[in-house]
Amino acid sequence: MEQEKQLQSLPENAYRELKPGEEYRPMMPAGSHPKEVTPYSVTLGVLMAIIFSAAAAYLGLKIGQVFEAAIPIAIIAVGVGNVLGRKNMLGQNVIVQSIGASSGVIVAGAIFTLPALYILGLEAQFYQVFLSSLFGGLLGIVLLVPFRKYFVKEMHGKYPFPEATATTEVLVSGEKGGNQAKLLAVAGLVGGLYDFAINTFGLWTEQISTRMVAFGALCAEKFKVVLNINTGAAVLGLGYIIGLKYAAIIAAGSALIWFLVVPVVGSVGIETAGMSPEQLFAAFGRPIGIGGIAMAGLIGIVRQSGIIRQALGLAVSELAGRKTGEQAAVRTQRDVTMKLILTVLIATLAATFFFFQFGVLHNWTQTVVALAIVFVIAFLFTTVAANAIAIVGSNPVSGMTLMTLILSSLVLVSVGLNGTAGMTAALVIGGVVCTALSMAGGFITDLKIGYWIGTTPKKQESWKFLGTFVSAATVAGVMILLNQTYGFGEDSPMVAPQAHAMAAVIQPLMEGGTTPWILYFAGAVLALVLTGIGVPALPFSLGMFIPMYLNAPLVVGGLVAWLVTTRSKDAALNKARADRGTLIASGFIAGGALMGVVSAILKFAEVEWELDGWAAGRGAQWLGLGMYVAIIAYFIIHTMRARKEA
Repeated sequence: MEQEKQLQSLPENAYRELKPGEEYRPMMPAGSHPKEVTPYSVTLGVLMAIIFSAAAAYLGLKIGQVFEAAIPIAIIAVGVGNVLGRKNMLGQNVIVQSIGASSGVIVAGAIFTLPALYILGLEAQFYQVFLSSLFGGLLGIVLLVPFRKYFVKEMHGKYPFPEATATTEVLVSGEKGGNQAKLLAVAGLVGGLYDFAINTFGLWTEQISTRMVAFGALCAEKFKVVLNINTGAAVLGLGYIIGLKYAAIIAAGSALIWFLVVPVVGSVGIETAGMSPEQLFAAFGRPIGIGGIAMAGLIGIVRQSGIIRQALGLAVSELAGRKTGEQAAVRTQRDVTMKLILTVLIATLAATFFFFQFGVLHNWTQTVVALAIVFVIAFLFTTVAANAIAIVGSNPVSGMTLMTLILSSLVLVSVGLNGTAGMTAALVIGGVVCTALSMAGGFITDLKIGYWIGTTPKKQESWKFLGTFVSAATVAGVMILLNQTYGFGEDSPMVAPQAHAMAAVIQPLMEGGTTPWILYFAGAVLALVLTGIGVPALPFSLGMFIPMYLNAPLVVGGLVAWLVTTRSKDAALNKARADRGTLIASGFIAGGALMGVVSAILKFAEVEWELDGWAAGRGAQWLGLGMYVAIIAYFIIHTMRARKEA
């Protein structure tokens, strides 16, 4: 049959919304039987999980950034398959990527919270780090699976899924070769070397700002107004894939904070007059963003209540022994059974209960409260994490975890737990929730990749458990080792900035202090107002929470996408340019991610190639501006060379 034949490229409707009655048919059709789970794919996936967990943990603890492992793992999977001369590797490479990508999400969940224990002078044993990461990862998987069809199928074409797009382009281009693979490789090389020159040598600055000129420096000092922009190729590519619509909404959130809240707050008080715009953002802007994200999440829960009821109804139906549509689903829409999901969920919650009781709290009442906090918050914010990844490719997990720490601390104090024991309990709880939300956000990327390509979701979901176990064990070992070697904190090479922020927030809550409730409330009210006037509250709140320098280049990338896809009156030519631009953008993201791993390895080996004197000077800033203009010009020129299909 025609539909049983594997396609050589993604269908034309892969990235757009479907027309009424139109159906998306993946590259590997539902009626085909591709190789997916094999000894080769599982072994390579586990190896990737170990390597990238160690690399991501080191880099994240050192500079606070956890690179997304999905893209470099996809590149390696394609490369290894080609070197070994293997054919028809698409299905297996998706499994390799899915298992291996557990590394980045588990690492993010662990290092944003648990090092705070060491920073506060407390101890964390291997089993505490391992189990909190493992249980959080398992919760993230089982809480997300019931929402898979909603995010990847029902919302097809409505979310940009930037990281999933880039990873899929890597896998598809590697499978079919030809001109597309060459274009992706060249773009990856250009973007990778560009970002490598910044991160490793400091040939030009990663950020440029209006402080480069005297008037801009004056505005920053006197009026607290400053514009920062990241000059990296990877972030530029991310903005292209996100598109101008969402990029503009995100930037609007940033503009509100940086051009209104920060200048106003900086001009009304003696205490704030001496603070820099960046300090004002951290103290006032970010809490407003956290409140907005929290409220946007609650609004999302209300709006998706029908999906939640459907998932719960399916669970009840299956447990009652009634036949469900799931059992008759085609291969490409077949998930693990709801019975298994509920079994794993109950087992994980039970294991978490015993872990909290005998490994952390030693108080039955407090343990019940802690478990309730974990389940309720993880359940509520799973869809928020998935939404954020689907829209901007960035999970606001640190903001949601900060809110978790604050709420859990208040509740635990109300049941008699405070001081050092309370801080330990709250941080372990935060670690479980943080990892669950990180996993939920990251796993939706894997499932979207599988949807586009035609992987069996059940196989992705089943083997994700193995990746989670391996990654949790690896990150626990690496964290303990790095603490014993360097320690964590401002005086150590392992700064652990997010964990440091968590420690600063939780200590006054457990030992007495103030919390910016009015700012959280203001962000929540703003999210309600935005929803009322039809503006998506989550991307706007992400813009308030994520620093300006990471949001501004998204608009630049979105403008490039708008420019190249609207210059012609020929719709077919605009479509060809959009596709070529997506490939180049994916190359930029892939190259930047891969070179981020290389930079991490060099840092781990204590290889210092940065030109310190030059990198800190004004010349590097002006060169950064020039190189940024050059990479944008390269992007536009090479995208406009597209030719429509005959």
